[in-house]
Amino acid sequence: MKNKVWFITGASKGFGFEIAKAALASGDHVVATVRKDAAQLASRLKGVDRALVVTLDVTNENEVKAGVKAAIDRFQHIDVLVNNAGYGLLAATEEASAEEVRKQYDTNVFGLLNVTRAVLPQLRKQASGHIINISSLFGYMNNTPGFGLYGSTKYAVEGISEGLAAELKPLGIQVTAVAPGYFSTDFASADSYQSSALILNAYKETVGAVRARIGQFHGNQPGDPAKLAAVIVQLAASKNPPLHLPVGRDAVKSLRDKIEQVTTELQAWESISTSTDHLQTTAVCVQHQKQ
Repeated sequence: MKNKVWFITGASKGFGFEIAKAALASGDHVVATVRKDAAQLASRLKGVDRALVVTLDVTNENEVKAGVKAAIDRFQHIDVLVNNAGYGLLAATEEASAEEVRKQYDTNVFGLLNVTRAVLPQLRKQASGHIINISSLFGYMNNTPGFGLYGSTKYAVEGISEGLAAELKPLGIQVTAVAPGYFSTDFASADSYQSSALILNAYKETVGAVRARIGQFHGNQPGDPAKLAAVIVQLAASKNPPLHLPVGRDAVKSLRDKIEQVTTELQAWESISTSTDHLQTTAVCVQHQKQ
């Protein structure tokens, strides 16, 4: 089997860096994208002959297209796209400015779409490929004060992944939304997430409490990023990958809790939820069933 070519965004640190290392260790080729310090990343990746580091900002469509072209020029194909670039915004919904929210969506959602659109012509040409979108446990259960807006971008990633899967399956292209739980990356460090400029005392007991704890949480998360990277390599080798893949015990619990919550609410409100059909339509359906 030929070695795969990976295109990984946000590869300078965290999940992106670990996935790049794991893919190279498996013998594959890697195109690792960073916003800056490409030379530094290249020096950290072993097996540079199989690695290409590209400088691009996922929010800049021209840079994205140029990066994808450089990847194809070097390796002729792309087999695995990992949309990993993103960051967290810590803010109550009322605290976040329009500009802060827009920036969050520009990177986490529209940036993902920029890269996906740029890579898809090559995947369609090959009639093969696997798009792996990095989501979050917040994309399942969005109930942590202060991360509602960040979580909403991950809900979008989950929804985009579902739509893509339906569109691309007939073309031989697979899609998986990977939702990690809490892993010991730099996500909780002060230089990896952004807090809103406005802080309101009204949210002191909710969002404020999260702000106070997040620094202590950094470095104490239960998940091992190297083990997540190994899961991603295994996922890319699967012939029948899942559409949704929680990674980490906390992410699995989050998904199960969401399923239970939705099921409970549906059962409690089902009679009301299904009471909205036109009476004539209902009568016709009943008559048809009797026939």
